[in-house]
Amino acid sequence: MQYRTFGRTGIAVSALGFGTMRLPLAQEEKVDEAEAIAILRHAIDSGVNYVDTAYPYHQGNSERVVGKALQDGYREKTYLADKCPVWLVEKEEDFERILDEQLEKLQTDHIDFYLLHALNRERLEEKVKKFHLVDHMKKAREAGKIRFLGFSFHDSLDVFK
Repeated sequence: MQYRTFGRTGIAVSALGFGTMRLPLAQEEKVDEAEAIAILRHAIDSGVNYVDTAYPYHQGNSERVVGKALQDGYREKTYLADKCPVWLVEKEEDFERILDEQLEKLQTDHIDFYLLHALNRERLEEKVKKFHLVDHMKKAREAGKIRFLGFSFHDSLDVFK
């Protein structure tokens, strides 16, 4: 496996990460947990150390499956990325409630890379700024719940700039 330094973090992450947006499905469009866990653990055993999930993936079940897969020493072998669903934040208290829910589902005490998910102009103004989400992320980092802060972005270059 090839590894690359992740920005200025000093962390060496695998060039190939494992995204959990599309886990294998069983009947009735539910995640095939046994298969998903086996695949994720095989990837980790093969050198993948970057695992990405998000609150809405598989109707909220991706985080639960990832949490199960990372038991038995697998959490210690990975850098875990997750995302805050900013569209669900309706008041400042929601940030910590959602983060704590994610930590519980993931069965971990911290998330290595925590991103504000799917930012665009509207969400930046109406959610991130209005509810001081960056400040909340910094407080969560100080509390040891998050190691590194980030965002994913879905808008024009002009808005990004």
